[in-house]
Amino acid sequence: MKILVVDVGGTNMKMLATGQTARRRMPSGPTLTPHAMVAAVEKLTRDLKYDVISIGVPTLVMRGRVVAEPANLGTGWMGFNFEKAFGRPVKVINDAAMQALGSYRRGRLLFLGIGTGLGSALVLNGVVEPLELAHLPYRKGLTYEDYVGLRGLQRLGRKKWRKHVLRVVTLLRKAMVSDDLVLGGGNVKLLKRLPPGVRMGENANAFKGGFAMWAPPVMAPPVMAPPR
Repeated sequence: MKILVVDVGGTNMKMLATGQTARRRMPSGPTLTPHAMVAAVEKLTRDLKYDVISIGVPTLVMRGRVVAEPANLGTGWMGFNFEKAFGRPVKVINDAAMQALGSYRRGRLLFLGIGTGLGSALVLNGVVEPLELAHLPYRKGLTYEDYVGLRGLQRLGRKKWRKHVLRVVTLLRKAMVSDDLVLGGGNVKLLKRLPPGVRMGENANAFKGGFAMWAPPVMAPPVMAPPR
């Protein structure tokens, strides 16, 4: 079975198919609707052969359906029928959850993606659970995403932004009781250092997660939470 993975971000959309090494990409942003995404994917991959598609979308996805409009994309995503549009089997997942799945090694993994917004997901013993931490209140009536996403970087400047990223990572790691934390997303490269026990994500992990979505589930041995 050949798989096409489509990673839809708030700034760029990237694609990779089974057996390929070169990714296809194009800008996304606030004008990208699902209809435009489908047309772009079909145009950019017309020379490729694939049987099924995995799509990571930066918004809330439940039971394979988008149930909230993405904050940083165009409209029309909620309830959109991707299988009908592409004419083949499609699995849809939150984009951070797809990266988390591809980043997983062991135990309780918290994935945080700092890019246009703030993506988050938890993987526990091999089972991925999307989270929606971005819009929780953080400081001065603003959210976590307002501080560590692109808006925060532009408003605060790199120096203050880095301090808030490190603080938010520490807070959320404690809250989720994670024993492994991956920090990914397009802006992670702007950090000078990472907190102890935090590893930097790799761009390829999103595609690994997309390919893994069509594999039989593999359960890791249970890991006991650390004593309080």
